Amino acid sequence: MDGLQKEEVVKKCTEMLENMSRDVTVPRNIRKRMNKLKDNLLNGDEPLAERATSAIYELEELANNQNVTSHTRTLVWNLMSQLETVSVEE
Repeated sequence: MDGLQKEEVVKKCTEMLENMSRDVTVPRNIRKRMNKLKDNLLNGDEPLAERATSAIYELEELANNQNVTSHTRTLVWNLMSQLETVSVEE
């Protein structure tokens, strides 16, 4: 996977995070964490693979949060899978 494809994956993931952070069925504290995570993915000083790995760890914490609905949890797992393609290949 080249750099352009990785950027596309990250763009897709940030769009998903944006959509989830606007979902009123998601608790407010979770939405805030998703917004922060999106900003870190887009504007970090670290290499893309490190930002993706950090995001995966944060998403894992969100997936284990008891306040997250099963639908949102499934979306979080999907995001984690997408970001793993970025972090593993570099």
